[in-house]
Amino acid sequence: MSIFSKIAAGEIPSYKCAENEKFYAFLDINPLVKGHTLVIPRREVDYIFDLDDDELAEMTVFAKRVAVAIKKAFPCVKVGMAVLGLEVPHAHIHLVPMQSEKDMLFSNPKLQLSQEEFENIAARIREEFK
Repeated sequence: MSIFSKIAAGEIPSYKCAENEKFYAFLDINPLVKGHTLVIPRREVDYIFDLDDDELAEMTVFAKRVAVAIKKAFPCVKVGMAVLGLEVPHAHIHLVPMQSEKDMLFSNPKLQLSQEEFENIAARIREEFK
């Protein structure tokens, strides 16, 4: 079971932003910017393009709803979407609030946030997701 499967199952704590029966969104613990969120399928699949077509489409629509909530909670020019997937063997989408394209550079230094800051960020996104 991947770390992301354990997070979605509630076995490992996370800063939940949104969820439904098929997908789970939570804050990246090494964020590029405030609001950097991960969207995963609850079903453990390593490679995003191994999801069946319907599941991939549903995940993208769910990610769009999360992105809309992020943009409301953290006003930005756009919310960028990236699929990398080498660091954890569980399909996931990164949603990153952007003021410029430089905000999507994964080589940028990561933010160091307190637990209180993470909780506040997640609460703001959850509120907008409803």
